[in-house]
Amino acid sequence: MDYKSISDYYGEKVAEAGLELGAIKLSIENPFTWASGYRMPIYNDNRLFLSRPEYRALISEAFSEMADIVGLEKIDNIAGTSTAGIPHATTLADRVKKPLSYVRASNKDHGLKNKIEGIGKDGYKGKYVLLIEDLISTGGSSIAAVEAIREAGGKIDECFAIFSYGFDRAEEAFSSLSPVCHYHPILTFPTLLDVATKKLYINESDSESLIEWMSDPFSWGEKRGFKKEER
Repeated sequence: MDYKSISDYYGEKVAEAGLELGAIKLSIENPFTWASGYRMPIYNDNRLFLSRPEYRALISEAFSEMADIVGLEKIDNIAGTSTAGIPHATTLADRVKKPLSYVRASNKDHGLKNKIEGIGKDGYKGKYVLLIEDLISTGGSSIAAVEAIREAGGKIDECFAIFSYGFDRAEEAFSSLSPVCHYHPILTFPTLLDVATKKLYINESDSESLIEWMSDPFSWGEKRGFKKEER
């Protein structure tokens, strides 16, 4: 089994679950405003998967099969990104019986002012860490987590995610790390598009618009009169 085979099998199931729950929403005529201010035709809230135990189990099973590729004997610690990656890192760590930690977006402003929780003051001590993320868009928050783990003495070269849009910016960001860190999503955008079309969440015209979005996501909204909101 390789990452693509796992993604092909589980990605379709995660897409169906996400569309059913509303964890993944598609809207071409009235695109969503992302935190960056860009108007985008897709919105993803993986926290909704937490509401259904069968979907939590599905994601955990997929991550477990991906972890087998890395090698369970190699993995010393499962780390989740704060906050949405934490529950899925927890279910995976419980499943494969590994220590758990999580990475904050920034250092805590009181107490020990930790950025990583679940490890002692001496950090990871050279142990191998597998990072669990919920969503990878441009990759910025994931890269910050990888760098924090390395600064804390962890070895990391793999990051798993529930979903990735597949932006070039993310690929470039991960590739620019030294050493390189690879990321592997359960669900990819092409699989989502295929499932959404087959299940009639979108029509062929919508599908074409979403393909255009993927080719130039950060200009797509402006070309349609949806200006980026300054934040």
